[in-house]
Amino acid sequence: MASYRAPERTTGRLKRPFGTLYYEVTGSGPALLFAHGLGGNHLSWWQQVAHFAPRYTCVTFAHRGFAPSDSIAGGPDPADYAGDLAALIEHLKLDDVRLVGQSMGGWTMLEYAIAHPARVTALVLSSTSGTLDRRGCDPSGGAEYDAWSRKAEAAIADGRSRDIHPAMGARAAERFPALHLLYRSIDEMAGVLDKEALRAGLRRTATRTLADLADFKVPTLLIGGADDVVFPAFLARAIAARLPCAEAHILPDCGHSPYFEQAATFNDLVESFLRTGSSRARARDL
Repeated sequence: MASYRAPERTTGRLKRPFGTLYYEVTGSGPALLFAHGLGGNHLSWWQQVAHFAPRYTCVTFAHRGFAPSDSIAGGPDPADYAGDLAALIEHLKLDDVRLVGQSMGGWTMLEYAIAHPARVTALVLSSTSGTLDRRGCDPSGGAEYDAWSRKAEAAIADGRSRDIHPAMGARAAERFPALHLLYRSIDEMAGVLDKEALRAGLRRTATRTLADLADFKVPTLLIGGADDVVFPAFLARAIAARLPCAEAHILPDCGHSPYFEQAATFNDLVESFLRTGSSRARARDL
């Protein structure tokens, strides 16, 4: 019986104008980078790194202002995220990359892909539209988005009254209490970071329109959770329908964090897309 050998793993700190950006590199193969959401850090991707590291060089990092990256007086500006990613990619000497962004991480990954499309083999946007204006992406002109927002706000308020994190949601917290506890613990590692101020910064910088991406040729997979109360899952399909090389999948019975809550399904979707989906998307554009 062959003995198991864990994938090679290294850690580092990249000097940036704000301080240092913490990162980890695990595995070998084509580069696959992960950007976490507002409630996460590099640890959020534990289920993805374990799955992909035997075949990919997995790179995780903590966004500026999120421990163990250095804190920033007044909090981070999301407009700086893509620059940090670009510096990290250059530092690691990665020629071509595959990007996965969850929620807030979509700001990082989409902006990098827009700025460097030739270097991005595939883009996965999980429960996010990144820097796209969400209401502006609603095919109904905002009516469906506004209706969703009213229901989502009520659901979030009800969940908070029961100490349930909105990024997991009530159903997931009940079904997977250990995952809910772990998610909250990772979230709390951010310490004194003012996440409400950062949330306002995310809204401020989400101004792109679908027309801005009319020529966006990067193969893109959008994943949503049908029970999400943070991001309207119906927008994943609406956005995919308007992008030149995109597809969308909505996971039933899933909240805002499919990568965390339904990791096996999420990983299978991403792996299939990396293997065949990006080729199909490029073929449609030929």
